[in-house]
Amino acid sequence: MCGMYKPIENMFRWCGDMYAKMMSASVLGVDGFLVEVEVDISNGLPMFDIVGLPDSAVREAKERVRVAIRNSHANFPLQRITTNLAPADIKKEGSIFDLAIALGVIVASGQGEIPNFEQYLIVGELALDGTLRPLSGVLPMVMAAKEKGLTKVVLPRQNASEAELVSGMEIIPVETLQQAMLYFKGEWKPDPLLMEETTDTFLPLLDLADVQGQTHVKRAMEVAAAGSHNLLLIGPPGSGKTMLARRISSILPNMDIQESLEVTKICSIAGLIQDRGRLITERPFRSPHHTISQAGLVGGGAIPKPGEVSLAHRGVLFLDELPEFSKSSLEVLRQPLEDREVTLGRARAVLTFPAEFVLVGSMNPCPCGYFGYDQDRSCTCNAQQIQRYRAKISGPLLDRIDLHVEVPRVDFGTLSSRVANESSATVRGRVNEARKVQSERFAQSTTLCNSTMTPSEIREYCRLDTSSQELLRKAFDTLGLSARAHDRILKVARTIADLAGKEQIEVAHIAEAIQYRTLDRKFWE
Repeated sequence: MCGMYKPIENMFRWCGDMYAKMMSASVLGVDGFLVEVEVDISNGLPMFDIVGLPDSAVREAKERVRVAIRNSHANFPLQRITTNLAPADIKKEGSIFDLAIALGVIVASGQGEIPNFEQYLIVGELALDGTLRPLSGVLPMVMAAKEKGLTKVVLPRQNASEAELVSGMEIIPVETLQQAMLYFKGEWKPDPLLMEETTDTFLPLLDLADVQGQTHVKRAMEVAAAGSHNLLLIGPPGSGKTMLARRISSILPNMDIQESLEVTKICSIAGLIQDRGRLITERPFRSPHHTISQAGLVGGGAIPKPGEVSLAHRGVLFLDELPEFSKSSLEVLRQPLEDREVTLGRARAVLTFPAEFVLVGSMNPCPCGYFGYDQDRSCTCNAQQIQRYRAKISGPLLDRIDLHVEVPRVDFGTLSSRVANESSATVRGRVNEARKVQSERFAQSTTLCNSTMTPSEIREYCRLDTSSQELLRKAFDTLGLSARAHDRILKVARTIADLAGKEQIEVAHIAEAIQYRTLDRKFWE
């Protein structure tokens, strides 16, 4: 029996009767990692074992592989088959390894060979008829393969254009297991794609020009977008809070290629890319329902997956009706808002997910929504209800929101006006210019924008003249601001100065920044 199988040079080591090794990959957190798929076939009762901390989906691969090999006109060996997924101390999940396991069985049983196997990344889920189904998370896996020196990728055709986003890799898209077998035999080559350079975006952007009035709110949104500052909108029902918030994505600065790859990688892992393999060029806008759990918001699970704060990376996380979220869910936002990342610890690993997003929240002044804002409709809430409603937003969380803006009702004259409003494209142009200034300012730093300045950078770039210093001192004493609020006022003032094209922060910039904190005293006392 052993004489039938001869060693194949430069392909793999032989161990016992029949052995083959393939390179596959999986995802841990938001990064890919390589997995060695080892297949050994030996004499004994027919048995197919998969070891290496597989989950149930991986263990079920043996049935998919068995039937797919048979339906691809190859022989499935009736011997003892042992498959090991290394490293064995990291839990493997999903159907990513089906194709690698199937090819390993075929090679180990002497029905084919893969010269220079160490150059190939092989991923794909098999259907019972041998066809390949698309995967989630292909982009980070291919990026990890490139970092480890692999040069070729065999994967489902539906994922080919996604893999092409990683330059320097030869993409081999296949539709069936049989095509993969023929490719390695040199009897078939994939078409030179069908891989178009296309982009994928989220829902079409809404325009600020659609919103009548609320000029001061639009100004606050512009400041928030220019410096990546968090924003809270407070006003009665129907005043336009949600309508305004849903348009903030349309004025955020354009993403560069690195940001697009980061967003695309996270969406690939979460399976949110339409049609697979599209580079996302518009910033994400996430708006979870208020019933969302803590794990859904920041991520979680036995093998942690990214939550809404990570899916909103480089974009906007919009929490409509903020007090309706559970207090425990809101409190878990405090760490990602401060650190711009989420760290989740599990027994076998500690994973860090990116969370660089703009938080936009909206809320009513009370449960009924009319306290202090509508002269024609009186508030029906008692003092205890109002206090309980507002207490959902803790002081530490509120402190991390830079801009607090009132959104009053719009009168009939403003609503019926036909005066042309400023478009999102115009505002976005100013935001891009302000971000360009910040990019040059922080060129030698890991800081990306004003909102993430370190204390040393605040001291360097937010110097105040005597008048501005005195104004800030009075506001600090009068409003009872915290040290964090003091720094955030300076960051906002720096952004306002950038929008005005000023090198130094002036009194007017400090005054406007303070204005966005004066709601603290009026609303929360």
